[in-house]
Amino acid sequence: MMVEIMLAAALVPQPVSMKTGTGSVPAKNAKVAHVSDASIPPEGYRLSVRPDGVTVASSSDAGRFYAAQTLAQLKEGDAYPVVEIEDAPQYKWRGLLIDDCRHFFGKEKIKRVIDVMSQHKMNRLHWHLTDDQGWRLDIPGYPELARHASVRAASAKHGTRPHVNMKNYSHLLNGEKYGPFFYTEADIKEILAYAAKRHVVIVPEIELPGHVYAALSAYPELACFPERLKGKGPLCAWGIEKDVLCLGNDKAVKFMEDVLDYVCRLFPGDVVHIGGDECPQDRWKTCPKCQARMKKEGIADVHGLQPWITRHFVKFLAARGRRPIGWDEYLLGDVPKSAIGMSWRAGGGGAGHQFLTPLECVKRGHDLVMTPRTFCYLDYGQGLKDDPFQYIGGKVTLEKSYAFNPCEGIPPELREHILGGQGNNWSEYTWNEYDLDWKMWPRACAIAEAVWTGDSKPGFADFMRRMETHRKRLISQGVNCAPLR
Repeated sequence: MMVEIMLAAALVPQPVSMKTGTGSVPAKNAKVAHVSDASIPPEGYRLSVRPDGVTVASSSDAGRFYAAQTLAQLKEGDAYPVVEIEDAPQYKWRGLLIDDCRHFFGKEKIKRVIDVMSQHKMNRLHWHLTDDQGWRLDIPGYPELARHASVRAASAKHGTRPHVNMKNYSHLLNGEKYGPFFYTEADIKEILAYAAKRHVVIVPEIELPGHVYAALSAYPELACFPERLKGKGPLCAWGIEKDVLCLGNDKAVKFMEDVLDYVCRLFPGDVVHIGGDECPQDRWKTCPKCQARMKKEGIADVHGLQPWITRHFVKFLAARGRRPIGWDEYLLGDVPKSAIGMSWRAGGGGAGHQFLTPLECVKRGHDLVMTPRTFCYLDYGQGLKDDPFQYIGGKVTLEKSYAFNPCEGIPPELREHILGGQGNNWSEYTWNEYDLDWKMWPRACAIAEAVWTGDSKPGFADFMRRMETHRKRLISQGVNCAPLR
């Protein structure tokens, strides 16, 4: 006899439906049979553990892989409990962001992140590869990106906070050269192959038109006022930089076309992230080339320049079989509905941009990935007592992350536009892999359950019961998982 259970194995994320019987099956004798069933959703599976063996039914390799992750978590000692599971994700996009620009983690750590996220049935690694403080991708034809833009003279001193004066950011610096740190084409291909075996799609992010200071320091002629950047390197401190891509310069546009063309040839995924956030328009107001562009294109004011470049690259990427995705700021203006938004601001913020709510975005016809900073920013404080690590600010507790609901505030008739959600690991104050693990886990476990189990989540108390065991499991794997409370 099988009965519905709530207090059972420490599975994370919790399956949508699980029933258990009595007894167990020795793991070493359990033969796993695989059955193809086209009626099962693409990433879903049925898992049956009975005295006569284990059966996995799925319609795809991804479903079979996720069943294997569940089976591994089911194991208690040397046996599996008798159980029947039917499971499938509520959301297609179940992601994590890794920021390799402010602090660099390297190939082996990226592969380790892929290992752990795939165990939690997360399927999108959003890889932040370019920013003001570092450019991490070697691009053919632009050797200064790897030689110059991947190294900075110093970094913010550990434990210090930024000084903000009239929206300018400064830090105490440590005086230590950082880099060169970048990935070669061979590195990327190795990571892509590793991710594909674990059903993780890598989403590369190439920031534009803001957050490009590292690239501009290598090629100052791509800026509005090149003399401001000559002889300089990537930024050493964190903040929002006013020197951005010159949108009146055809060479600057061609540079980004060359970069994105290479990215499309290298990365096989269906989307490419083009940033779009925190782009001040100060330089464009006085740049003769940008003013000439506005006149030529019939753009009324500088607020129309970013939508212009977004439209350009939506078309550019579509010609290469890719959809663009960007932070919610880039959806302002007349932007094609094929552009996917990533909603992060949760009430405002940014630089020179009005706030579009998630509801406003989906009403315009845009698909969204939800990653509100109030639930999903893993560089925010966890609320732990005597936490030894430094955070950028804010507070996102484990319970808060578990409460994440990607469709919150979206009426049923528009929820098809919500692709899913992700946790973001920004690295201004994340110094190394141990720091990264501590901030990511266990909160990423909570986000994983929110985007897999969705409306069927059994509740925070049940999650915490399972996490007591699951945290020990993660630690045994070498994951520097933070305490639960």
